[in-house]
Amino acid sequence: MSESRGTYGPGAGASPSGMGAVRRRRRWLRYGALGVAVLVLAAGGVGWAAYQKLNGNITKDTDAAAELARYEKERPTPLVHDAQNILLIGSDTRAGRGNRKYGRDPGTQRSDTTILLHLAADRQSATAVSIPRDVMVDIPSCRRTDGSRTRAQFAQFNWAYEFGGTACTIRTIEKLTRIRVDHHMVVDFAGFKGMVDAVDGVQVCLRAPMNDTDAHVKLAAGKQTLNGEQALGYVRARKSLGNGSDTDRMDRQQEFLGALVNKVQSNDVLLNPAKLYPVLDAATSSLTTDPALASLRGLYELVRGMRNIPTERVQFLTVPRQSYSYDANRDELVEPAAGELFTRLRTDSPVQVTPREPEKSAPSQERAYEESSYEEESGYEEEYDDSGEYGSDEKPDDPSHTPSPAPTFRGNTAAGATCE
Repeated sequence: MSESRGTYGPGAGASPSGMGAVRRRRRWLRYGALGVAVLVLAAGGVGWAAYQKLNGNITKDTDAAAELARYEKERPTPLVHDAQNILLIGSDTRAGRGNRKYGRDPGTQRSDTTILLHLAADRQSATAVSIPRDVMVDIPSCRRTDGSRTRAQFAQFNWAYEFGGTACTIRTIEKLTRIRVDHHMVVDFAGFKGMVDAVDGVQVCLRAPMNDTDAHVKLAAGKQTLNGEQALGYVRARKSLGNGSDTDRMDRQQEFLGALVNKVQSNDVLLNPAKLYPVLDAATSSLTTDPALASLRGLYELVRGMRNIPTERVQFLTVPRQSYSYDANRDELVEPAAGELFTRLRTDSPVQVTPREPEKSAPSQERAYEESSYEEESGYEEEYDDSGEYGSDEKPDDPSHTPSPAPTFRGNTAAGATCE
């Protein structure tokens, strides 16, 4: 990434040279191909059958919708019109075709990966925030599949998905962040592999060889194009790369998703009808979504709204956290940095990321969030009042007030997820 990084978020405009408009037209052609392909598929008898198949692939999560409706009064109110917050959940269930070989199925499932994706109201930026599965949070009382209820408790985050599925996870996230979750998507191991295979693999760069028997993957160092099976092992591995922490694995997952975004945006996929249909088939087959997204039309409307976001403004980061005070194998949020991040997402304010530092050998160094870098790189320190809000003594409507620069968080962008 170049030294000329700017602050990305709402209000980031077009290039003064006009090249921004050219790039946007090109991206529109790429994303527009998705809509054209869907219309072509629906044009005739065979096309209509294909459209119906794709449309019917998506699993509609009506149970979660009904459960969330019961708690509507406690849910956060959206603050910014047109901003969208989508919860992406990677389930570690071993149930279902192709998932049993990844371990014993004890009859439960947990959220192996959870990402809160914020789409700015002006659709000029997207910020994906990983929520560590081991971070300690307040989980509300949730309804189990058998109709019984769990007690409210302070526990590690991924227990919420085991206790009460998607609805319990969303309620936990909303309680933690005060951010309204507008939509959700759940994908399992088999679905993830299908997506990667549908785009003919995704390229990554390995600093060292990888041999992880638990993750079922063996790779040489250097530039590699991973198929679905290899990609799943790559993003799941903990023991063979970095320091073995979940911190390192989340970084790797974010980098891989950035590379996947680059691949899907390429002309080779979206402008090639022979490759587009398998991608749509894999994507729809792998998804369980809220009712509003459970159709090709719903998904297309979501994608269409993202067509102008360049890869350098698709950002990935992990919520600031450190080792939990009472258990080094668990995490806790770092304040006020985590609260500031949530506030900026909730209010659709700019967020800026800087590249992560090279891997460190000591797990404690890698897990700990460097709070000092948050203050130094943002150029200011936030004040935190008793009401739980961030601000200063200056009135918001004071014409002499100059807005503080956006704080900087460790992360990367989809543009940076390429091999040199």
